[in-house]
Amino acid sequence: MTPDFGAWGHAQATRHRAVPARDAHGRLWLLADREADPLLLQAVEAQTGRAVQWQRCDAAAVDGWLHDGERAFRALDGVQGGSAVDRRDSAAQELSVAQMASTTSPAVRLLDAVLYDALKDGASDIHIENDPRGADVRLRIDGVLAAVQRVEGTALAEQIVSRLKVMAELDIGERRLPQDGRFKLRLGQDHGREVDFRLSIMPSAFGEDAVVRVLDRAAIEHGSGQLTLQALGFEASLRAAILAVARRPHGMLLVTGPTGSGKTTTLYAAITETHTGREKTITIEDPVEYQLPGVVQIPVNDKKGLSFARGLRSILRHDPDRVMVGEIRDAETAQIAVQAALTGHLVFSTVHANSAFDVIGRFMHMGLDLYNVVAALEAVLAQRLLRQVCNDCRGGGCPLCRGTGYRGRRAVAELLLLDDELRDLIAARAPMSRIKQAARERGLQPLRAAAEAAVQAGWTTAEELDRVTVDT
Repeated sequence: MTPDFGAWGHAQATRHRAVPARDAHGRLWLLADREADPLLLQAVEAQTGRAVQWQRCDAAAVDGWLHDGERAFRALDGVQGGSAVDRRDSAAQELSVAQMASTTSPAVRLLDAVLYDALKDGASDIHIENDPRGADVRLRIDGVLAAVQRVEGTALAEQIVSRLKVMAELDIGERRLPQDGRFKLRLGQDHGREVDFRLSIMPSAFGEDAVVRVLDRAAIEHGSGQLTLQALGFEASLRAAILAVARRPHGMLLVTGPTGSGKTTTLYAAITETHTGREKTITIEDPVEYQLPGVVQIPVNDKKGLSFARGLRSILRHDPDRVMVGEIRDAETAQIAVQAALTGHLVFSTVHANSAFDVIGRFMHMGLDLYNVVAALEAVLAQRLLRQVCNDCRGGGCPLCRGTGYRGRRAVAELLLLDDELRDLIAARAPMSRIKQAARERGLQPLRAAAEAAVQAGWTTAEELDRVTVDT
């Protein structure tokens, strides 16, 4: 067989450690040092428009082919302008579009390839943004958007959005109003996993833009096979404090932060690590993002009238010991959660706020009785996710990190543990500066300080520090 990187692209071959090659009959193969990956085969077939077969081979041979291919690309630098990475990515895109244009369903093939790239690269969202000449496809990877594909032609861009609407069972004839939906895909063959996708369609000046949220339960485990606070990157002392709260018989543990900061995953980890089987744990979520063994999980269904508040009321009649509410969005849900914590249940939930102290302000604005809130509240964890410096290139940029110098994220956080004095200060509506001072006297490390310590430790950068946190 003869390696043929033009069939797929050297950058993608390196990232997935799979070498495209042709045999004497012109058939296309993927050569890799592992068992067949049906999802990868589907993606390459979608991009090339041809049937692809898998061949397992020696790891040293794969390394040699990838090395020789990289050397050949570098040899072209003196002949053609631009970097080798830019040229081969551009060539791969042009080849992909040209080949799919010759197939009967280019929109389906292109969308399949985009979904595959999103899953393989651990993207949280797929953005399809229209302009007068077509559309740009961008992936949010580690919290940052990166361009991955250019769709030439408004007709093809419209077909891709229409395909998404069909998958989510939305109205393909309605193009003037926003629409929301969801769909599922089962990946692989014998032991495939199911991935959920949430779709948001928004009319724009040049058509309909789409954002697809990727909810890949398997990716949450971070490849370790276990969902733990340690796998998420929490420091040992912070892990111990969080788990101590999660083992209490009653009260409330809240996690706060912006969208995409890992709040729900942190609660999943805390519940998983403290689950003993001797208590009943029930969750209500929108949607259920990860299946927790031994836990009853209920998805919100607004169309059928099952809101967080209504679901939480029903849960409390189901004899739970521990309850997780996916998000406290309104005063009604907050009031029920507080009462549950006061009547002998341990309540886990998330709140959208910028810091642990801002959560108190959120409850005040909801009109809740502060005395009851602080009596129920045990701790508030405010967290952010910082991108890690890529271990393969140490920040220099390589195919594995898409040239960004970052690969993967870890959590940093501040944990506000309430005691009697802090509860008295909050209930008395003391100035926030006084509450913060008292918390720091008790050992609270501010979020910004935790992020600065991460920079000093060398696993993230000052640029990432300023992108994610603010100096307060």
